[in-house]
Amino acid sequence: MNRQGEDPGATMTLPQGDLGLLRSDVAQRLLNSTVPARLAYVAADGTPRIVPTWFVWTGEELVMATFVAAAHVRHAAARLRALRARPDVAVTIDTEGAPPLVLSIRGRASVSEVDGLAEEYAQAARRYMGEEAAAGYLAQLDQPGTRMARVAVRPTWVGIIDFQTRLPSTLGGVTG
Repeated sequence: MNRQGEDPGATMTLPQGDLGLLRSDVAQRLLNSTVPARLAYVAADGTPRIVPTWFVWTGEELVMATFVAAAHVRHAAARLRALRARPDVAVTIDTEGAPPLVLSIRGRASVSEVDGLAEEYAQAARRYMGEEAAAGYLAQLDQPGTRMARVAVRPTWVGIIDFQTRLPSTLGGVTG
């Protein structure tokens, strides 16, 4: 049982696509890990793209921040225009070890811009780099003229594969 009195393993009986899977142990481990998310979207030329990115899970949204303008930035990330035009995306957070753990999320991305560093970017930097390294890194970036885009994905479909209790459909497991 967890703090809320729920059996965390009970979420693993939910069907693929059920947003309740976000409460599973596998999803929570991956959402709090330092494994980068891989964001899949359709580029402006109509072809698919995948970009690895730092992320923060807010409990409702997967937030991935990127630069629009800063001293070290030549131009805003091209994915921002593409995401505004075609907001349907897929995200995976998965491990490389055996057996791999896979969290798949589908949803719609919203893009908003903020002056300075996006708070979620700073949170992600601290998680991925550690407090000390992130402090110096963020201080270098937090300069006048820095502008970031906050790409937020609110899940509409969630899938988990853990190769123990949830197998891919090709191995007789879950579909979706």
